[in-house]
Order: sequence, then C-alpha cells, then structure tokens
Amino acid sequence: MTRTIPHFIGGSLHTPDAGRFSDVYDPSRGAVQARVPLASAEDVHAVIANAEAAQPAWAATNPQKRARVLLKFLELVHRDMDSLATLLSSEHGKTFDDAKGDILRGLDVVEFAAGAPHLLKGEYSTEVGTGIDVYSMRQPLGVVAGITPFNFPAMIPLWKAGPAIAAGNAFVLKPSERDPSVPVRLAELFVEAGLPAGIFNVVHGDKEAVDTLLTDERVRAIGFVGSTPIAEYIYTTAATHGKRAQCFGGAKNHMIVMPDADLEQVADALIGAGYGSAGERCMAISVAVPVGEETAEALAVKLTERVGQLRVGPALADDVDYGPLVARSALERVEGYIQQGIDEGATLLADGRGFTVDGHEEGFYLGPTLFDHVTRDMTIYREEVFGPVLVIARAADYEEALAMASDHEFGNGVAIFTRDGDAARDFTARVNVGMVGVNVPIPVPIAYFTFGGWKRSGFGDLNQHGPDAFRFYTKTKTVTSRWPAHGVREGASFVIPTMK
Repeated sequence: MTRTIPHFIGGSLHTPDAGRFSDVYDPSRGAVQARVPLASAEDVHAVIANAEAAQPAWAATNPQKRARVLLKFLELVHRDMDSLATLLSSEHGKTFDDAKGDILRGLDVVEFAAGAPHLLKGEYSTEVGTGIDVYSMRQPLGVVAGITPFNFPAMIPLWKAGPAIAAGNAFVLKPSERDPSVPVRLAELFVEAGLPAGIFNVVHGDKEAVDTLLTDERVRAIGFVGSTPIAEYIYTTAATHGKRAQCFGGAKNHMIVMPDADLEQVADALIGAGYGSAGERCMAISVAVPVGEETAEALAVKLTERVGQLRVGPALADDVDYGPLVARSALERVEGYIQQGIDEGATLLADGRGFTVDGHEEGFYLGPTLFDHVTRDMTIYREEVFGPVLVIARAADYEEALAMASDHEFGNGVAIFTRDGDAARDFTARVNVGMVGVNVPIPVPIAYFTFGGWKRSGFGDLNQHGPDAFRFYTKTKTVTSRWPAHGVREGASFVIPTMK
C-alpha cells in the first residue's frame, strides 16, 4: 500500500484517511512512491486556530530562550543530515550533495535568526522633551504563513520559518506537494529541539489551502516563492485582505562575459550554474552574454565541449552531475521550450531530448541542452525555462550586454566575468537587477544580507533573510513616556506637541 505523508499540526503528525490526495513521485524512476493529502479550507482554518492558540505564550518567551531552541534545532539537523538529504533527493531528484547544500543554506538563516535577542532590539532616546523619553520595541505579528516551492524543499521553508519563529510568531507552512516529506521531518526536529506544539505547523494542499491562508484574517503575513504569475496573485490577494506579503517569482539570470575574462573559468562557472540541479533554481544562469564575436565563438566551443562531458543519472548515484527533473509535466514543458527555440531560429548546439538512463527508463531525465544565436525576441530568451537549458545571446559591446540584463522583465540575479575592476564597478552600479555577482556565477547573498530580486522577480518592500526578515515578521511599537516631577502641574494644552 502506498504510504501517506502526514500533515504536522499542533506538535504531532496527522494522517487523514479520507479526502483528496496527490501522488508524490520518485523522479529518478518515474514511479509513484507516496501520496500526500490536500487540505480543505476547514482543515486549514483548524491549523490556523491551533497556531493562534499557541502563539501568545511563545511570544511571551524570552527571545534568548527562543534562540536556544533554534540552536538545538541546528544540532539535530546536522545529526540527521544524511537521512534528510537522501529523503530530499528521492522526492526532488537533485543529487545527494546538492540536497545537503539545500539544507545547509537553510540552516545558515536559522543560525542568523538565533541572533534574535539582538535583532529584535528597539531604539531609545532620552529627554526628547522635558522629562520625556521615547523608545520603540519590535513585537511579533501573530500567525504568519509560508508557501514554498518544490525546488528547495528545505532551504526556503527554513528561510521563512527561522526568522518568523525567532521573532515570536507561530508559523504555518504550505510546502510543495511534489516533495513534502522533508518539511514534515523538519517540523518534527523543531519539536524535538523544544519548540512548543503549534508554533510550527505543516499543512499540505493546493489552491484551496493557499486561498484559505490568503483570506483568513488571523494570518497576518504571507511569504511566497514560486512563479511570477502566482507571486503576483498572492501579493495582490494578500494586500486586498490586509496582510503583509513578501513574494518572489521567476528569473532569467544573465552572465555577461567580457572579452578579457578567463574563458576556462567562465565555461566552468556556466556549466555549474546553468545545469546544476537540472536548472531548477531561481538563481540558475540561463543566459550567457559574450561581448564581441570573438568572445562568443570561443565560448561556444568551450561550452559545447563541456556539455558533452556532463553526467546525468539517478539522484542518489555517486557519479552524476545532475539528476532528473521533478515531474513528467516539468520534463514535457522544458522539451516544449526546446522545440520553440528551434522553431524560432536559434542554433541548437546540444539537444538533451530523448535522454534515457539504463535501468531507469521511466525517469524524468533531460540531457544538457545548449543554444547559440538566441535573440531577445525569442521565447527561450524571454521566459523562464527552469530546466537544463543554457542559451548564448551575443552582444556587440558592453553597453548592449548591460542593456540586455537591465531591460529584461525579470531582475533576479546577474553576473559579470571580467578582469577589469572599472568595468565591474560600473556594471554593479548601473545594472537594473537585485543581486549581482562579480566573477561569481550564482550571487546568492549570505544569510546576514538580504535575498531578493527586482521588477517581476519580486513583489513587496522587504526581502528574504537578513535584517529584512525580522522587519517583515515584526511590527514596531513606539512609546512616548513622561514622568513629571512630583507636585508639578502644567494644566491643559490645546496645541500639537512639538520639540521645543
């Protein structure tokens, strides 16, 4: 009998025996390995009520004690790292080492969030007026929620939950139904670390669950990562219902290759950033922009050589560079983009369609695909492919390359490879993109800086992790306090208070 992946509500596992379910696949084999329940609106309302009941006591807990729970959680995840990575790989399809990286990048933010006693400090000013002091304090919002994607089933839930919990909120996670087991396991480890029941809940579902989180007035903030259309929908719907929203969408990340760049280093960086995790990363480099024809011709040769050497196979095999896509629908969608690229006139240098692995013929595999002579009007340039497809879009000069990255509707990440410090400095100042790498192919900021794209890659005023996370998950209260001298009475005043 197919196993059922449970919800995690109020500190314990809940496995419904009726209702709607969705299949969870092993992408390496192309076979169903489990099923996950899809919560109804009534189910989600009950989870929210549970979180709301638990939150006040957690908010009243000393921030340092809350931080100690996070520190214990870090210890437990490291203890169980191998089993968590194996579980993640089996449902997502990314390699074991990549799965460990997924978890570790999430732990970086939890580790940062353990600094909550400092990050939650307010401000204090004395004698702003005679005998008057003013101070501020940061207080939790209450119940908050995260809706997270399949491509990072550990990292992004932890990016959301770590700061939210450290700030004193109760958190409801709606993970992707494609790879839901690791979030449930993380919830169990939080409770083992000492987190009170009801503070971290995992509820599986589809649009019905999402819409319930968006419309229930007890949920005060929503964090989301996924496609741009859904990010925009969640942002606008949350705002309509008076919630804070922090929503991150699609990407089309460029790498500008200057004529003076080390092309061996560039080719290695592009192969890893373009094909790692089968291209299912919002920070994947999907567009190489060589400046000048000589640079473009040389780069195309080097990339073609390296693409031919890539190893694709089962997620848990020891000798593969990347594994399968997450689902057959994802495979078919990316294959459709490849055909569009051909139909629109791009030059196909490597075609990954029809790729099979011996013994895993039903797996969702796509070999590395490489296009050249891609132009800005082509679909494979304009839209996010989200697969192991790298395109070369040539630029005549630096200004054209800068414009290509700056003018694209997505503004998530970009990189420039050069040996010229002046060119790098000019690029970082002028490019209209939220995260920039200089000789760094995947410019994901470390945990104590913020992560977020611009334009249609991000909706909302505050980014993920770093200090912005604590600003997002708290509200500021400002107190003006006066203790007049004993026996002093000034009488009524009918004018607005001013700084005298």
